[in-house]
Amino acid sequence: MNIFRRAGPGRRWRGSLTGASPAALAVKFGPRQRSPHCLLVKEHRVREGPGAAHPPRRTLFVLNVPPYCGRESLSRLFFSCGPVQSVDICDKPEIGEKTETLKSKFFNLKTTKGFRVAYVVFRSPAGVQAAKALSQRGPLLISTESHPVKTGISKWITSYAASVVDREELKAEVDAFMQDYDKQIAEEEAKAVEEEGVPDEEGWVKVTRKGRKPGLPRTEAANLRVLERERRKRARKELLNFYAWQHRETKREHIAQLRKKFEEDKQRIALMRAQRKFRPY
Repeated sequence: MNIFRRAGPGRRWRGSLTGASPAALAVKFGPRQRSPHCLLVKEHRVREGPGAAHPPRRTLFVLNVPPYCGRESLSRLFFSCGPVQSVDICDKPEIGEKTETLKSKFFNLKTTKGFRVAYVVFRSPAGVQAAKALSQRGPLLISTESHPVKTGISKWITSYAASVVDREELKAEVDAFMQDYDKQIAEEEAKAVEEEGVPDEEGWVKVTRKGRKPGLPRTEAANLRVLERERRKRARKELLNFYAWQHRETKREHIAQLRKKFEEDKQRIALMRAQRKFRPY
């Protein structure tokens, strides 16, 4: 299996698997499974911008993680090597520093399918070395009697129960987000007021549209009104019946309207005659 990817001609190799080759760690889903599954483990090293989320010398990079192996399972697997600080599972290896994103329970939910990669962060560098030494031992169990991994119908039931939204929690999260957003907007407005009329390093002064008639925000209704105004302006500038094809089109449309009106009149007269007909029974 090819675990490297080249960026292109004239560029460097990128990814977490730099340096020595990874070690193969044998794991089993349960004691009844005959064939073990291999996890490729290696110390996490990047050439460009190691971030605070995955510190060097304390982060273990795990490849070929099966779908049934989650954060809790990985934390239990490597708990014997030392205290685990965090476990992060991704679709593919991350390049450079990881951007901090707000974790939401209701929004921006992404379901990862197939085999994945993981970053296991230990509290001390000795945990990474001990985790690499686990490859010399026998297969480790992911699902045990004390910590079983749910599969099949039990897993589907748990997923469905977790998908039911709690209104109070949703309202609390939305309110907290809106408070942070209002605070951010207030800080930006206060900063803009402080910088108004103050020249920068090159002597330029930032000019805003604030005044007696500030610019109104463009809404969908305002955009439709602007488009309608432009359409009427183009229609006034257009020369009617200037070309020969315009004459033909005008006559054709006029004849079609007359025929349509004639058919409507015939139907109306027929209806009036039918209503005046004497029907004794």
